[in-house]
Amino acid sequence: MVRIAVLDDYHGVALKLADWSAVAKRAHIDVFSDHLADAEALIKRLLPYDIVCVMRERTPLRREVIERLPNLKLIASTAPRNASIDMSAAAERGVTVRHTGYFSSPTVELTWALILASARHITTEAAAVRAGAWQQCLGDDMAQKTLGIIGLGNIGSKVAKVGLAFGMHIIAWSQNLKPEKAAAAGATLVPKEELLRQADIVSIHLVLSDRTAGLIGAPELKLMKPTARLVNTSRGAIVQEAALIQALTSGQIAGAAIDTYDTEPLPPDHPFRNTPALLATPHIGYVSHGLYERFYRDTVANILAWLDGGV
Repeated sequence: MVRIAVLDDYHGVALKLADWSAVAKRAHIDVFSDHLADAEALIKRLLPYDIVCVMRERTPLRREVIERLPNLKLIASTAPRNASIDMSAAAERGVTVRHTGYFSSPTVELTWALILASARHITTEAAAVRAGAWQQCLGDDMAQKTLGIIGLGNIGSKVAKVGLAFGMHIIAWSQNLKPEKAAAAGATLVPKEELLRQADIVSIHLVLSDRTAGLIGAPELKLMKPTARLVNTSRGAIVQEAALIQALTSGQIAGAAIDTYDTEPLPPDHPFRNTPALLATPHIGYVSHGLYERFYRDTVANILAWLDGGV
């Protein structure tokens, strides 16, 4: 019987959010809720399996892993692309890779949750109420302020629309952004340096690549206003962690809200867990009921299609 491993089901919902019964009649399914970061431990776990289901980039399937899994025939990944899968290694081994559908609204919504929670000091104020205290901070307004969006694509353009609804002035930059595309999203195209100088909120919405890795470092953070806030719901490596920690610790910028990190899960002793003026969430931009249903329903469909045709 075909054996299937469903990895990194942190919430224990994989088998609840889709109907796996047709798969279960033809395959043995094991679901793992824990995360294995060690490659040797991961290989040992996955050796018996024909099909491995991965949730986004939680467990990278690099060449050194794929080449040591002789039974592996199908990788079922969630979302349309997964940069943590070595596609060349999979192709060389004859391993099929299938992806699911996706929609961006959960990440857009979380982006604004982080912006507003940071600007209005929601975690501080909520903790004060629980501790028996009362108002602690003055919040920042959004109306008439400037929102700088780095990456005005599918997600960034939707973030811009919400900013417009709040009465914000929207400016944007990315390496290939054209003025007419920016205007269509209600934004003005400006140079990156000017965006960093002007924006009260800087929100990052880029795909991680060789061009974007480390894009925001110490020189870029120094350009920001001391009252400005940085938000990153894209990929951690776009912002240099050490530079951000320094900027927040020194009070160089007012705050930051981030959902992605260089290493995930975030190590228990990571400085981000204690950095002042930092609101950090555990990469939950895509972690919503509706999107998970889409992921797992499409995963089931992909597995059944492969079982029927083997391609």
